[in-house]
Amino acid sequence: MKMVKSLQEAMKKAIKEMVEWPGKSVQVFHHNDADGLSSGAILTRALEREGYGVHRFCLEKPYPEVLRKVFEQKGAILVFADFAGRIAPLISRLNQGRNLTLILDHHAAEAATDPRVHNLDPELFGLKGDRDIAAATTCFLFAKTLNPDNQDLAHIAAVGAVGDKFFVKGRLVSENREAALEAARQGRVEVREHGEGEFYFLKSPGGEVRCDDLGVYLDVLGGAGYYQGGPEMGVRVLLDGVSKESDRMVAALQATKEKAFDREMARLQGGALQRTGHIQWFHVEERFSPMGVKMIGLFCEAVRSRDFIDPGKYIAGFQTVPNEIPGFGRIEFNQVKISMRVPSLLEREIREERAMGLNVFLPEATSRLGGFSDACHRLTAATTVAIGKEEDLVREMEEILDQWQGS
Repeated sequence: MKMVKSLQEAMKKAIKEMVEWPGKSVQVFHHNDADGLSSGAILTRALEREGYGVHRFCLEKPYPEVLRKVFEQKGAILVFADFAGRIAPLISRLNQGRNLTLILDHHAAEAATDPRVHNLDPELFGLKGDRDIAAATTCFLFAKTLNPDNQDLAHIAAVGAVGDKFFVKGRLVSENREAALEAARQGRVEVREHGEGEFYFLKSPGGEVRCDDLGVYLDVLGGAGYYQGGPEMGVRVLLDGVSKESDRMVAALQATKEKAFDREMARLQGGALQRTGHIQWFHVEERFSPMGVKMIGLFCEAVRSRDFIDPGKYIAGFQTVPNEIPGFGRIEFNQVKISMRVPSLLEREIREERAMGLNVFLPEATSRLGGFSDACHRLTAATTVAIGKEEDLVREMEEILDQWQGS
């Protein structure tokens, strides 16, 4: 509770500065998964209620190339949700006091060095982003701090928290659970016990739907539909409900995703999966196009329980980053994204601190190669490196893991 109060005090300070800032326009940059879309929806509704004009930009990652364009402006209010906690020092250097910048993330974080940059990542206040609090729950806490009337957005926070899949013994815990229970008190969510934990059902005029199913629905919109208006549709679903239009879009995107995943799964079973001492990895190159690079993480998630996967090795997948960002046009990245997951056996080892978490060795290896790191958890992580450095990255990770095991 003390940690949450400290976070809320920091939020109050940022909100005071925002209220006093000239102008009533806010640019919200948010991630494209279920948690990121939920974060964008909560911030949109809460800020619009206060009279702000909200301009949303959905990013798969807060790439430095994009950030440099964003921070060319002056006098803006900028909010980053579900990413950027780790790169607060970079954002501080780019901002140099020109804009009021708020970071509402839940990944591993570093403190900001610009007083105009408020890093409100709960990790800096003692909460665990891969256990206690999702980005959507962080944004919900911010929204309630902005105005207590935003308590009615608890159900969106619950969807985001369930969508991020961070459970303890099959249940949401800490602030994520508080959001779900608040939504239950409002009649918007029902919590049901089952043999291995709890299910969370969102109750809406169109009927009830399990929050984890809705999370998958949103991931398809935000990931498979990233270049086709999917994120905007995802936010509309969260604010206004599922529609026939969103159902049609998801059905078409799901078919594209399943075809691509089935084709790639056959390649792995056919020998495309490479193995080193601690890592099993593969490269989909551009074969998931026109879907976004979020798909490599979802594919790693689908792969982790297959019988051809070594249960004791980390899973890594590479996907080429397209040189385009919706809302920004063409940007020359020339990079690949690596997403990592862990099989269930290795997950237990990491949770019990007998194995190294992804958030330790992947950012370090990426940094050695001059790549970009931001959103990394112990069990899920992603970074980018220049095209052609994929095998170098695997070797750097192996070196770090070998040193750790030998220490």
